[in-house]
Amino acid sequence: MACADVDMDIQSVDEGPCRRDDREQPMMRYYQASELMPDERGPLHDLLQKQPAVLGSLQMVSGILSVGVGIIFAVSQGMDDSLFTMFRVSHLTGALFIVAGFVSNLLFKYPELLPVSFGINCGCMVVAAVAACLIGVDLAHWNTENDHYLRMEVLELCVLGLEVFLSAVLCFWFSKEKRTKSP
Repeated sequence: MACADVDMDIQSVDEGPCRRDDREQPMMRYYQASELMPDERGPLHDLLQKQPAVLGSLQMVSGILSVGVGIIFAVSQGMDDSLFTMFRVSHLTGALFIVAGFVSNLLFKYPELLPVSFGINCGCMVVAAVAACLIGVDLAHWNTENDHYLRMEVLELCVLGLEVFLSAVLCFWFSKEKRTKSP
């Protein structure tokens, strides 16, 4: 929003003494800004122009989807049926991405959370890589009886891919912002 240092005196257009027909016409009055003041750029201005909160919201939604898939697996499968269920991969990754998205959304109000958000997003990528490896082992040793579970694990693998992509983009933006702010 632009600010101005304005002279608030009323400027009027008067020509000569008032005559009787001039009284019926309205007098022209206007305010004129004499100088525009530049906007103050807050901390993380360039980063916040890229809308990291949108990616953070997508992280939270995909985390909720992961938790939902994990609940379905926990209810419908035995603990020893797959590594995915045994290690509660979906619950762990979903919860981490919900937290990462929440912290990314808080950057607008609390810019000092930038290093925290960077660390959480890097940690999420590491955990998601381990989770993808566990899902890959499950898919390699899958029996054909439970075909619908196979589709659910592939869905979870796709959601993990989306989550890793979002975290990678955010980490790239955050590292770029940290480099420009460091002396």
